[in-house]
Amino acid sequence: MIDLHTHSLFSDGELLPSELVRRAEAIGYQAVAITDHADSSNLDWVIPRLVQVCRDLNIHWKVRAVPGVELTHLPTDLIAPLTVRARAMGAQIVLAHGETVVEPVPPGTNQKAIYAGVDILAHPGLIFEEEAILAREKGVFLEITSRKGHSLTNGHVARLAKKVGAHLVLNTDTHSPEDLISRDNAMKVAFGAGLKLADFEQMIENSWKILSRLR
Repeated sequence: MIDLHTHSLFSDGELLPSELVRRAEAIGYQAVAITDHADSSNLDWVIPRLVQVCRDLNIHWKVRAVPGVELTHLPTDLIAPLTVRARAMGAQIVLAHGETVVEPVPPGTNQKAIYAGVDILAHPGLIFEEEAILAREKGVFLEITSRKGHSLTNGHVARLAKKVGAHLVLNTDTHSPEDLISRDNAMKVAFGAGLKLADFEQMIENSWKILSRLR
């Protein structure tokens, strides 16, 4: 299992980064990205701490810990410059908090995030076909999520991605210990979105592709 979207108590998660990663390792994860919520108020606080703790954990544990960030509820014109800043500070994976149907994310966030070249557009909600095409062209991965509420539109995202050839990944958006899932349960999330076993395996491969391009 590879999970590229989780949260520690550096934002609204419940666990220290070290406990989050250890719990992931204990249930068989091979890699986990810690992608705490950030905007211009806390970007320079969160990222250096995640860089440091992931560096420490990777010395001692087999599971790979990756420092990242989820740019969340931003004015859309800030997404691109904060993506650049986050990477300069050491975020190895940048997510944008997409237009989920259960939160008042600013309209246009999906499009601006894709143009900004984030790595993953998290829970993109009722994403438009032209945005999915743009994601394919820009190499931005669309997320299938196990997170309650955000997962309501998994079927829509999956169908549209399959139609236009956009690339998918499967993440948990973990905030609490019980949010971490086994590979078997991840497969159920994929099947529930109307995907097949081959699609699930491709999503895992896509996560490895993201990891392989990290510096």
